[in-house]
Amino acid sequence: MRPDDWHLTHDLDGFLARAGDFLRSRPALHTVPLTVTETLRTRGTNLYGADAPVFGRLERAGEVHATFFRTPPHRLNLTALSPEQADTLAVRLAGLGAPLPGVSAEHGTATAFAGAWRRHAGATPVLRERLRLYRLGTLTPPNPFPAGRSRITGDPDRGRLALWNGEFAVAVGEAPPGDADPWTEARLAGRHFTFWETPDGTPVAMAGVTPQTAGQVRVGPVYTPAHLRGHGYAGAVTVEVSRAARAAGAREVVLFADLSNATSNALYLRIGYLPVADFTVYDFPVSRDR
Repeated sequence: MRPDDWHLTHDLDGFLARAGDFLRSRPALHTVPLTVTETLRTRGTNLYGADAPVFGRLERAGEVHATFFRTPPHRLNLTALSPEQADTLAVRLAGLGAPLPGVSAEHGTATAFAGAWRRHAGATPVLRERLRLYRLGTLTPPNPFPAGRSRITGDPDRGRLALWNGEFAVAVGEAPPGDADPWTEARLAGRHFTFWETPDGTPVAMAGVTPQTAGQVRVGPVYTPAHLRGHGYAGAVTVEVSRAARAAGAREVVLFADLSNATSNALYLRIGYLPVADFTVYDFPVSRDR
């Protein structure tokens, strides 16, 4: 395996022409690259920032074995790699001379790449979070359901959605940047949101879902403001968006949960989600003296 087996491009359409079948072959595990590339395809490749996204594929003898994408300033996102493949990618990217803020991938892949990046770029990886990917099995609504109903959001709800998405970002340690409008556009782009409302019509929780791509839909973010938790609202809205995704024909309904949050993991198991794989996110802090 050689570093030049990795083919890098800014051309999204060209990347999907070569790697699309590979991504669609494992829609649950490839949910993030599938949904992000679809959002970029439909909303524009400058959605996440001024710098052009970078896409890469590992190809030998005409067959794609792995891919990555990065939408600056965000982390590198990888499909599953062997340690050797991770090393060759680190060599290739380190040779470009540009720092990376971090990596997100299945646990073994992320850890292998983080070690390779330390060796070849001199950056010390810092564990940021561990996530578990779940796939919906038999949907099991909570009993009793909290009083109220679900409601699909519309334009008048944009302010609350922006506020709650911002609060969610802060809660998981990713505070929004100071320039709120581009951040809000990127955060809300390509997702449909549903509120859970109390009987008097007060929104008390939200859940987002990605559009269906390659037969899969990803639920998230799921958020209840801190003062409203403990009433079953998050479970109710997650059940409703999961049910709607299945009714719309999604073969795979998936979501991520932070492994440090025992409450959310237990909730998803109760309502019928089954573990698929663990993912890990590392940051690569840049030393002040570099």
